[in-house]
Amino acid sequence: MATPSPPQRQQEEKQSVSLSKKKNQKRKRTKHDPELERLDSLPWNSSLPNEEEDDTFSLFIGSGDLDGGFLSLEEIDEPDYGLDVPGAKRKISNKNSKLKKQKLEEVTEGSCEDAEAEPEPAEGMAEEKNVKAKKKKKKSKKKKAKAVQQEDESATVIDCKDNEKEQMLYEDEAEAYAEFYAWNELRLHPLLMKSISRLGFKEPTPIQRTCIPAAAHQGKDVIGAAETGSGKTLAFGLPIFQRLLEEREKAANMLEEKGEEAGKYAPEGVLRALIITPTRELTLQVTDHLKEFAKDINVRVVPIVGGMSAEKQERLLKTRPEVIVGTPGRLWELMSGGEKHLVELHSLSFFVLDEADRMVEAGHFRELQSIIEMLPMTSGTTDGQSQITQNCVTVSSFSRKKRQTFVFSATLALSADFRKKLKRGSLKSKQSTDGLNSIEILSERAGMKPNAAIVDLTNASILAKNLEESFIECREEDKDAYLYYILSIHGEGRTIVFCTSIAALRHISSILRILGVNVSTLHAQMQQRARLKAIDRFRANEHGILVATDVAARGLDIPGVRTVVHYQLPHSAEVYVHRSGRTARASSDGCSIALISPNDSAKFASLCKSFAKESIKHFPLESSYMPEVMKRLSLARQIDKISRKDSQERANKSWLERSAESLELVVENYDSEEERVKNFKQKKASSNHLKNLQQELNGLLSRPLRPKTFSHRYPTAAGVTHLIQHQFEELAKQNGDDNLVLGENKRRKMVVIGQDCVEPLQALRSAGHEVHMDVKERVQKRRNAESLRRKRKEEKKRTDIYSSVLFSFSDFCSPHSLRDQRRKQKKQSQGRE
Repeated sequence: MATPSPPQRQQEEKQSVSLSKKKNQKRKRTKHDPELERLDSLPWNSSLPNEEEDDTFSLFIGSGDLDGGFLSLEEIDEPDYGLDVPGAKRKISNKNSKLKKQKLEEVTEGSCEDAEAEPEPAEGMAEEKNVKAKKKKKKSKKKKAKAVQQEDESATVIDCKDNEKEQMLYEDEAEAYAEFYAWNELRLHPLLMKSISRLGFKEPTPIQRTCIPAAAHQGKDVIGAAETGSGKTLAFGLPIFQRLLEEREKAANMLEEKGEEAGKYAPEGVLRALIITPTRELTLQVTDHLKEFAKDINVRVVPIVGGMSAEKQERLLKTRPEVIVGTPGRLWELMSGGEKHLVELHSLSFFVLDEADRMVEAGHFRELQSIIEMLPMTSGTTDGQSQITQNCVTVSSFSRKKRQTFVFSATLALSADFRKKLKRGSLKSKQSTDGLNSIEILSERAGMKPNAAIVDLTNASILAKNLEESFIECREEDKDAYLYYILSIHGEGRTIVFCTSIAALRHISSILRILGVNVSTLHAQMQQRARLKAIDRFRANEHGILVATDVAARGLDIPGVRTVVHYQLPHSAEVYVHRSGRTARASSDGCSIALISPNDSAKFASLCKSFAKESIKHFPLESSYMPEVMKRLSLARQIDKISRKDSQERANKSWLERSAESLELVVENYDSEEERVKNFKQKKASSNHLKNLQQELNGLLSRPLRPKTFSHRYPTAAGVTHLIQHQFEELAKQNGDDNLVLGENKRRKMVVIGQDCVEPLQALRSAGHEVHMDVKERVQKRRNAESLRRKRKEEKKRTDIYSSVLFSFSDFCSPHSLRDQRRKQKKQSQGRE
């Protein structure tokens, strides 16, 4: 055995001293630990025997100061021992913390063992190797400790992420509940609430909040009136779906409990709701809205409108849908033809009349009255009931009484004793309309009950709150110019231009197309496919323009309609309300502009008076633009006149050729060569003139519309209008944002100063001024203007007569004129000879 050298002994002694110091420090820490002292002070009852009684358990119990024992569960007091009952999430975190502690203890124990291990005696080279090996071990231990810490951090991050996800889900649910909390008050079916949340309807409108409880939960009939765009479709659609779902649940419960047939409570394959609307477009729109809710509840909704294939609609009716939306004309056509699904009305639970004020107009009421006569009466039979309803003997009186009738309109005028008349049934015996409103007669004949809920949410002006009305005074022949001015200078957002006649619509659309304005048209003489295509094109274009008659005044719910232009005033105030209601829908804002000629001033003043409006804003105009507008318009009118003449000649010629071909006749041309040459020259001259006009107009349209005093070099030399000032302000605001968002290499959109810069609504709010509308003043102005015109015409006639008399007298008196006439006569006679 080799004895250790003195330096080796000194190193061993130092290591032993350092180890003893470390152990003493650990014992001191354990002794002075306050947590251990608190635990030692508690009344522990040792459940294992002491060392004196049995030494075999001494290894497990411990030795010295760390002796301990166990307490039973009943003896533990949680507050005294500082114990808490952890939750589900805390248990997971405790397990993770235990695993972390175990890994750290293993690493530290390994380090202590390596520190306690004594180095083997060896030479100088062996000692260096041992030192290097120790350094490597220390580095590896440090890496292990770091890896353990990284694992711990990743585990904590994962736990935090899970907690954040759960918290985010909880917050989203809370926000969704808060957003749709207003709908919960209506107590609708969960499937309907699902559809509402899917479609994003955050809160019900006032008409929905008022009508749905009365119709869905109280089972009452409803007469509702609210402004356009207020959500009347869902006000009668949701109660229909609510009742159908409740009947299905009741049928399923009765089938489970008593085994009764479900057909008694929720009949299938029968018509449950019949909704009648005045126009085809409104029918299709209502159908689309109801189909969005019918997806989740398995209810079939079918539209029945004219202008489409009747055979296709008959095939749709063979599927026996529960809800039918249609127009009176096509519905009555199919009913009178004996369509089974429409004639069997004994199971009808809902009868709805939408836009009832239009229903009573000429052309609708006769067909609607025939449809209403086919309905089973809600209280017994009457003398005026048709033979078809008398044959419905299989229907109980209960099923007839529970039918609900809904009548909705944008305007409502009921008499004070309307309920009393319904209760007495006095309206049934009266066929005349003396002293009664037309909606009252329609409601009574449709089977309205006396306890019907009457909801009138229309204000004094009947129009939407966010609608800004305005007008432009101009001559009748200048309306085209001002319309082109509005569409060119304020051409942002969708715009609808309303006319009262199809001839005016065709004139406007042709002029605007020649001027390069892309417009869509919609009128009653168009086929249904062409109507739908025009509406789709208008929807697809963010800045689309639709020129339409009053066919589009009702039911069109197109988002983003910013402006409505009344090119011609409507015949009634109700139509004006529905026209203006195409904008400012569903709490959005909009603008309406009426082009008023001197003949329309008194009519417009009476319209304002009916809406309780004493004053209305005058739309701001920049007169400096009008010379350029009038120049373009004159060229467009000339082009339109020539093109119309050519098209008319072609149409007449083609008609003659078609009629001759149908009769198998040969058309001969008896024109002489001179006449043919003359016609050819005229056509060539007109075509050349047309080309020159088009070239001149294209040159004007190639540059933007600018005011007369506009300078290319100095845009603000002639003064800054409110339009250009507003555009400069907007450009200054966007300049900083664009520099941050756009890169340096990206090209920006070209901006034209003074064109398409301000919406009509913004221009009206910034520069519009109020004008007092007095009917008497307007009438007096009109009379004064007419009298001035008459005087001017009379003076012109007098001057013409006076000048003609003077010329004739001078010709008679002068001898030279007589001689000249005689010479001409002689020359003509000689030429003939």
